[in-house]
Amino acid sequence: MSLAKRIETYEDLRAKIGQELGVSDWSLVDQSRIDAFADCTGDRQWIHVDPERARRRSPFRTTVAHGFLTLSLVGALVQEIGVVPENTLAAFNYGLDRVRFIAPVKVGSRVRLRTTLMSMEDKGPGQYLLKAENTIEIEGEDKPALVAETLVMLYERRGKATA
Repeated sequence: MSLAKRIETYEDLRAKIGQELGVSDWSLVDQSRIDAFADCTGDRQWIHVDPERARRRSPFRTTVAHGFLTLSLVGALVQEIGVVPENTLAAFNYGLDRVRFIAPVKVGSRVRLRTTLMSMEDKGPGQYLLKAENTIEIEGEDKPALVAETLVMLYERRGKATA
């Protein structure tokens, strides 16, 4: 369960600009998750998928998650935090402004997401562009795995016009 109260309205969300929105639960990054990501993307570099070779030759002495696997966890973990208002029709990834891969996520590590709302821009009736700073923390590590500024477009469910 997330450590934040669910955001119910767009007004509630706007009031959170500059504040931490919440922290997700810990999520395990095991070898099966890494292998599944490798299968999906075709990125089968040995440092990710060959535990024996990684034990012998990697500076980390174990396999590590793909950086883009770690980045992809932001989408799922932010939903767990509950930052999308209840009356949202749709939410779409709009882009990334800045991503920094800071520390490797070693196999068997647990990670969690910490999200801060940086801005909320009106883009039209019922359309809002959110910018958030997302930090993927690694349990027991001083440095985070990554920090990413994400952009998400939200579309508010609006009542139908009456004649």
